[in-house]
Amino acid sequence: MLLRGALIEYSGGPIGPIPNVVIFQFNPEALTRTLQIPQRPTGATQRETTQAGEKTFERITFKAHFSAADMLGEGKTLAQLFGIGPQLAALEKMVSPSAKIAGAIGAAIDAIGDALGPGGSDDAPAQPIPRETYPRILFIWGATRVLPVTIDSMSISELEYDAILNPLRAEVDITLSVIAVDECSDDVLAKGALEYSTIAKEAQAIANLANTAQQAFELIPL
Repeated sequence: MLLRGALIEYSGGPIGPIPNVVIFQFNPEALTRTLQIPQRPTGATQRETTQAGEKTFERITFKAHFSAADMLGEGKTLAQLFGIGPQLAALEKMVSPSAKIAGAIGAAIDAIGDALGPGGSDDAPAQPIPRETYPRILFIWGATRVLPVTIDSMSISELEYDAILNPLRAEVDITLSVIAVDECSDDVLAKGALEYSTIAKEAQAIANLANTAQQAFELIPL
């Protein structure tokens, strides 16, 4: 069974029953991972120059491919109506700020009631304006890489259309930045994902150390 990569938009708490998920129809053939290493601290003593400062910053770029050919061949109604439009729309949603509207309507009604009701005054406390927030995204690539990311850039090339101009093929260039989540963050999923990926990376490094030790032992003449 082929394990597919994915991008998942979530709210920060437990993932709801229908999160915004884009599963790669075809896994990218290549990923480019850039590790931006912060400059080491400088100082008069060796201790100052060997102590770590900022964390290493990781950026990931890849090209995702989408095609409606298989879905059209299987007679999928959604593909017949919209091509790959739904997948592209889900990707675009991941880079668009979303308003936190929970409670905003009630607050607006309360504000109107206070203004129109008896005893209203100009000294009533101002109502906060709801702010938009960027989506929180998880990038999943294999069993050992689950990373909280921001989408830095997305370039969509639509390559083929049907008779009513629905896109049938597209290539999407995506650049991600891995988020460095601090201990004060309320993003439980992001912290858990980073901890999981860190443990998985350390386990692989230990496995490599054991393999290197075994190879070195085999070179020792008996």
